Amino acid sequence: MDTDAETPLPSPGSPAAEWIAFDHAVRQDRSWSCTSPLETPEAVRLCHASGWIREESLRAPMPPLLELVAIRCADWVPAVREQARRVLAAALADDPAATVLRLTPLVMRLGRREQGAWALERLEAALDSDHDLLGALRASADPLTRRFAARLTLGAGLLGVRERARLAAREPDAVAGRLWTDATLAALAADGPDDEAIDTLLGGRGPMVRAAGVTALRGAGRTAEAAGHLADRSGMVRACARWLVRQGGGDPYPLCRELLSDPARVTPYAVTGFAECARRQDAPLLHALLEHPDGRVRAAAVGGLRLLDSTDIELLRPLLDDPSPAVAREVARSLGGSAGRLPVDWLTARIAPGRPPHTRRAAHRLLSARGGVDSLRASVQLLTDGDAALRAVAAQHVRSLWIPYRQPDLPVRDPEVGALLDRCTHLFSAPVMRQMRASLGLPAGRAAADRY
Repeated sequence: MDTDAETPLPSPGSPAAEWIAFDHAVRQDRSWSCTSPLETPEAVRLCHASGWIREESLRAPMPPLLELVAIRCADWVPAVREQARRVLAAALADDPAATVLRLTPLVMRLGRREQGAWALERLEAALDSDHDLLGALRASADPLTRRFAARLTLGAGLLGVRERARLAAREPDAVAGRLWTDATLAALAADGPDDEAIDTLLGGRGPMVRAAGVTALRGAGRTAEAAGHLADRSGMVRACARWLVRQGGGDPYPLCRELLSDPARVTPYAVTGFAECARRQDAPLLHALLEHPDGRVRAAAVGGLRLLDSTDIELLRPLLDDPSPAVAREVARSLGGSAGRLPVDWLTARIAPGRPPHTRRAAHRLLSARGGVDSLRASVQLLTDGDAALRAVAAQHVRSLWIPYRQPDLPVRDPEVGALLDRCTHLFSAPVMRQMRASLGLPAGRAAADRY
């Protein structure tokens, strides 16, 4: 292991994972030596495999690296732990704000260890009376730190409903977003509706946040606004909007249908939203959208027909050549169950190198769905393709043909199968290939030196 090259000493402010990796690397490689000016012997001693050396390093008069001290606070050696905790306690007493901001992302991860709770409890105690510092943690780039700050903030009863809604609306982490969203809804339930907070939720980046905003419209007497969210980009939000329309005594079906009345303004999410509440007799309306100039709308129409269980093979088959990757992908999904009814030569022609990459991927997906020799032949053909992504997909499919104690979906004693397996022996270990060929009644095949 070349620890020098692979795991240099992180600098203050580096991600927590880098400090944990550095500590692990030093402990695993006893021949570790330092080459960078930043990689001081003291840092190595703080992570040394010997508990005696780790403890002695913590007693050094020079200020130690606080990140490594925090790791040692969860050390498995009691004497090392106790000394590290004294050092960290002194740092918190000397400069609590800087220490908390610097160490929280790391301590959050160390808290999962058997001895990791102590440092986390010290940070919580330092934050009890410093609400400004808590605010700085809420703005951290680290998701675990933001979750930690959210729990402490809410536990202390801080922030009003509007500020909670703003934090929910802009939070990219789903867990932290859920904390702020639930807290906002609880405040709305306890104190009554607040239009500004609800509007903020409705504009949130996460679907769960927007769905909460739609649900809150009912308590605010704004049920009529539900129609404006029937074409949201999230299925969760659309479902909440349909529920709210029904709660107001309305029917979401005609409202969703109306969203498709103007082809020039129709959106892909409006198409999907309509399909979610449409009936099979509405399929002609989606058929018309298969010729829409926007590929996203065409793809949504194909997906909508699948939701209605209205898959017309002859109607969808030409769309495998659609210039939009999204359309080809949706067609492959829709026709997967009917792949056996598609001409194999027609599909094989579409995995040829001259076709667009998305058409080739979709055709290969359908050939794979056919199973049997057709599937194996197509995948083996692509094992040496110039498209790396297609090569990987083809190799993965060939490997999936062999499941222990289950007969492969291939005909037995078929010479073509034997020849195809000769071309992909590099994807299997020798014992697995022998078992596969034996289960198919095939001879052992080429020697390893003759593999394709």
